[in-house]
Amino acid sequence: QEPESPEAFQFRLAAGRMPEVPFGLSTSPAVLSHYGVAANTVTLFRRVDNDRRDLDMNSKDVDAEKMTRFIRINELRLVTEYNPVTAVGVMQSSLQLHLLLITDKMSPKHPERMRRYQVAAELFKGKILFILVDISLKSNERIVSFFKLKKSQLPALAIFHAPDEEQDVLTLDEVSVEHVQDFCNRFLQ
Repeated sequence: QEPESPEAFQFRLAAGRMPEVPFGLSTSPAVLSHYGVAANTVTLFRRVDNDRRDLDMNSKDVDAEKMTRFIRINELRLVTEYNPVTAVGVMQSSLQLHLLLITDKMSPKHPERMRRYQVAAELFKGKILFILVDISLKSNERIVSFFKLKKSQLPALAIFHAPDEEQDVLTLDEVSVEHVQDFCNRFLQ
């Protein structure tokens, strides 16, 4: 209820650290009621799976650092880059179907691959969680071996259904919207 409170100040600090994430601050009872939000709560709305996460600000030890960590762990984007921080949010997603683009971000072809992958992600929003796995990160090597791939076979798409661990892999010469769409549709059928 206090836009100039210490908690609101910490919220603004966190918002300043993440310019790519849209932030909003409201003291309106109608807005809080509409979203079912209690006062002094940071609510993260995830468009990719229409889910949300709440952080109670009534605890006095919540600061900009903890808010930033909460958002980084729980935010899911149209394409979420997999790393030790985002792993928790990925595992807690309400979306049970995950599509991984396993590739090298250092490749000169990476920007165009990502552009096409993001276009395809838009087509399956709310159905499939699209994840980017950068093989240049040592921590991601186990993912490559989990899907029984070798670096020489990359880039590749790997689709994984969490409840029954059903999976499929497609190695690619080129990432195209059509390849991604066909691969996803075949797995869904």
